Amino acid sequence: MFKRLWQIFGPVLVAGLCLTALLLSPLRLGRPSEKTLSTAATSLSANVLKGEAIKDAAFNDNYIPMIGSSELSRMDVLHPSVMANKYDWQNKPFLLGAPGTQSLTHFLSLQATGNHLNGKKAVVVISPQWFVPQGVKPEMFDFFYSPLQTSYFLIHAKDSESTRYAAKRILELTSDTTNGLMRDALKNKALGIPLTETQKVYINNVRRPALQHQDQLFSQLFIRGRERELRKGLKVLPKQPDNMQLDQVATELGQKATGDNPFGIQNSFYKKRVKPNVGKLKGEQSHFNYESSPEFADFQLMLDYFAAHKVSVQFITPPVNARWAAYTGLSQAMLNRFDKKIQYQLRTQGFNNIVDMTNDGNEQFFMQDTIHLGWRGWLKVDQKLQPFMRTKKAKAVHYDMSNDFLSRDWQNVSGNNVHDFD
Repeated sequence: MFKRLWQIFGPVLVAGLCLTALLLSPLRLGRPSEKTLSTAATSLSANVLKGEAIKDAAFNDNYIPMIGSSELSRMDVLHPSVMANKYDWQNKPFLLGAPGTQSLTHFLSLQATGNHLNGKKAVVVISPQWFVPQGVKPEMFDFFYSPLQTSYFLIHAKDSESTRYAAKRILELTSDTTNGLMRDALKNKALGIPLTETQKVYINNVRRPALQHQDQLFSQLFIRGRERELRKGLKVLPKQPDNMQLDQVATELGQKATGDNPFGIQNSFYKKRVKPNVGKLKGEQSHFNYESSPEFADFQLMLDYFAAHKVSVQFITPPVNARWAAYTGLSQAMLNRFDKKIQYQLRTQGFNNIVDMTNDGNEQFFMQDTIHLGWRGWLKVDQKLQPFMRTKKAKAVHYDMSNDFLSRDWQNVSGNNVHDFD
């Protein structure tokens, strides 16, 4: 009987013991290799986003973070990652994001890099779709939530209005499975109360070292790059980055991919996602509103990080497919008011490097689908991005930050009334 039970449960027990020993051992894999960094840079892996080791190594190397969400995964031939490899950009994009990642996730990810981005550069693609009335969905934030990055926040974040707001948001959005002592520490941060000695000892000496060890051991093992897409793009692009030739390539690829569907989007997407439901979608988005959202305050947390670390940032505001917007009733006037509001938040604080494409949704072959950049859209981004990424060290930047952008008043103000907000 015992022998039979051992045959069934023995391997599981041994595996568990081996895993425990591995996690508790002093074994480290060392600095990620160049190959690992290259793979991670296009992987959009949740493990990389939620970790620290690979990102820290990448930002010390020739990579600049490119932060966004689902649009980053639309890796056609003109995608910045393909262009950077084809034309040997001195610094290459390190993609950070996935469907469901929004400002608060990116804030946690960035702040855990500590000083690795001091005086350097970053790129942020701002999706209007983040700024829905309820903000980020708790289940999506929970999926990308990183206890490792929260441990860094708890140890290093000094008390401020920004810190208290961030702690409150994390508490609101994380599930009840969050570790008890960590959750208590977050409550202290939210109230502006110093951590207790017990909390500091636990986080510094128990929780954080264990999480760092897991990151070191496993984040390098479960990443899959986009080498296939990269190789495909390298073959199609012209030898030299001539803008006329590149626009011709983008136009030809767009023509081939979109055919004659009424929205000028990729046929495969149209046939699978749009055509079966097209009757139901007419006028369906007429009530959409991106002007009032807690996301504006979450976004401010990212800006506060950039300001504190003197990071020079290029922001990109993509459009919505204009034909799609007209069909579904999505208001261009509302999108323009959103743009006015987000630009006010950026420019009044000194973030003036903005590639504003809000009104480019009518451009042919600009959008791959209803909301994501495609062939000529990416090309426009490339033309702005490549000069920005020539050097890694940023010119001196000066920001004038305001806690007013964390307020509920700012979250709810209309884009037409931003100048009354002072």
